[in-house]
Amino acid sequence: MKKWLIGIVLVLVAISGIVFFALDRDQRALLANMPTDRNVLFWSVDQRNAAFRALDAFPALADARVIEAGDATHPLPEGEPLDLPGFDLDGFMQSQNAAAVVVVHDGAVVLERYGLDFSADGKWTSFSVAKSLTSTLVGAALKDGHIDSLEDPVSKYLPDMRGSAYDDVTIRHLLTMSSGVRWNEDYTDPESDVARFNEHVPQVEGVDALVDYMRQLPREAEPGTRWQYNTGETNLIGVLVREATGKTLADYLSEKVWQPFGMAQDATWILSSSGSEISGCCIQASTRDMARFGLFALGGGMAGGERVVPEGWFEEATQPAFPTGRFDRGYAYQWWTYPGGAYAASGLFGQGIFVDPERNLVIATNSNWRQSTGSNGAGAERNRFYAAVQAAVDARRGREGVRVGEPAEPMVR
Repeated sequence: MKKWLIGIVLVLVAISGIVFFALDRDQRALLANMPTDRNVLFWSVDQRNAAFRALDAFPALADARVIEAGDATHPLPEGEPLDLPGFDLDGFMQSQNAAAVVVVHDGAVVLERYGLDFSADGKWTSFSVAKSLTSTLVGAALKDGHIDSLEDPVSKYLPDMRGSAYDDVTIRHLLTMSSGVRWNEDYTDPESDVARFNEHVPQVEGVDALVDYMRQLPREAEPGTRWQYNTGETNLIGVLVREATGKTLADYLSEKVWQPFGMAQDATWILSSSGSEISGCCIQASTRDMARFGLFALGGGMAGGERVVPEGWFEEATQPAFPTGRFDRGYAYQWWTYPGGAYAASGLFGQGIFVDPERNLVIATNSNWRQSTGSNGAGAERNRFYAAVQAAVDARRGREGVRVGEPAEPMVR
């Protein structure tokens, strides 16, 4: 009997070894540093280093839906390398705990650097960079006729929101995070709304878990009168787009952008506990494909020769609506705005897509900041990197423009 048991154990050990070595390097690293819970805000630096590149690899940690790429790939040719005089790029990569930096100028890659044993073939999670992609899907739904107007009330598309503080809130209010509904986005507080909403269990059968959570929140200000960062409302935008289009966000993003624009790799979108894409977070994609999304925005929303969003959408979507008090940036339709018409998608721990139309410039970054919001200096340092790239482009062109860190234009509402 003992020999039989030992044999079974040895077989199981052998099978486990085969399974382990069948995983790729990033998946094995995650398995060795597996977080003990689903709340990324409280993982260690080592756990994040492993998980950010393979968040979609283990369903026990997070389920995901594939964003399919097409057969053709938008080219990213190598351009003349861009020098950054006086800027310590190696020191920047180290202090940022950076996984990737890709700079595209005039459609060509002029600077590309990787760290943390990451590479161009790897996929890194986006965090709130996904917000700007979700905003773009609103534009696509508007162009396709699934949404009639940004002035429509949220409850027109989400009737379960009727009777809540969102009765007078429009889609535009959600896009600009100006609903006036109470929300706590404190990433250090495990009892904050942002820490709790994704695990919410609906109190009424058949009601989306996020909708059920959000409709219970009270009003604090009149819609359109103040800005307050609110990931829950971006997720609400995602539910609204899903209901309006009748498609999952992953499928709609694939149909409208990922395939026709020519992303090189399939991406994935992490799902909430209710099985919907977390539209305020967590698209797992290569850094180069995130740079391609910046090029899509830079080109006004054209993909495969077709207009995906209404004409002038990105000009409107990146017009600052509110000041934020964060690094002198404004906020628009889920995009952060900078002086001189530049704008950015930005996510926790240092993820970003910076777009500068005046310079025909896109910068994609992925990192694992040691402090989630970069308030310890990492965010300001990334802005200095943006400004250094802008200065180098200006020097190459022989003229100057407004750069990050210079006085911003007045906010409009």
